[in-house]
Amino acid sequence: MDQEKTLSVWVPLAEVARPHGVRGEVRLKLYNADSDLLLELDEVLLRLPNGEEFEVSVDAARRADQAILVKLHSVDDRDRADAIRGALVCARREDFPAADDDEFYAADVIGAEAWLRASPAKGAEVLGSGASPGRDEQDRVVGTVLDYRSYPSVDIFEVKTTDGITYEVPVVASYVDRVDAAAKRVYFLTFDELEGTGAKKPKPAPGPRPERRWEKKKREAESLTAGDGASPKTE
Repeated sequence: MDQEKTLSVWVPLAEVARPHGVRGEVRLKLYNADSDLLLELDEVLLRLPNGEEFEVSVDAARRADQAILVKLHSVDDRDRADAIRGALVCARREDFPAADDDEFYAADVIGAEAWLRASPAKGAEVLGSGASPGRDEQDRVVGTVLDYRSYPSVDIFEVKTTDGITYEVPVVASYVDRVDAAAKRVYFLTFDELEGTGAKKPKPAPGPRPERRWEKKKREAESLTAGDGASPKTE
């Protein structure tokens, strides 16, 4: 299977955490604990830690608190279940339900253009996913969205700028103006006060070269000679 092709079609939703019981069932660690999509799928793609991947039918799936328990076809005992520990469980992007107007899927903005607003878009809903409002001519592309991650306190966009600096930009109104998932663009207001990584620091200008001993003696001799004949005595 062409891995480059599958990466653009299949989206990771969970990770195989561990076997559950002795009949091949596995416990999944969900990336979005509120999502029930995996309960509705008949087929998923497993992406193993070694890079191997294959499609597999889902025999059964059920909720278990903040996780999902899944029985995959041909995974019939605990040993086979343990063999896929750490594998990513992926769904086809087209199987996702449509996002609301004020929502977007992280998979749709990874690789998006990062735009820096010259000024906030008037009348635009912050973080909306619909059609982008007319942009200012001074708005400019400044980089690429590498990732979207959720931390306990805030979600962030990971953005790499064209000059090689990587920022973790909080998904809050003071930094993010708008997300246009359809056009694969994310509009930012500023990166000020964010600590970037990866920037190449300019090399300090070289200091003066230490004076060599023979140069010092020559300079002192020239100074004495100039002093002896610089101004004749007058009475």
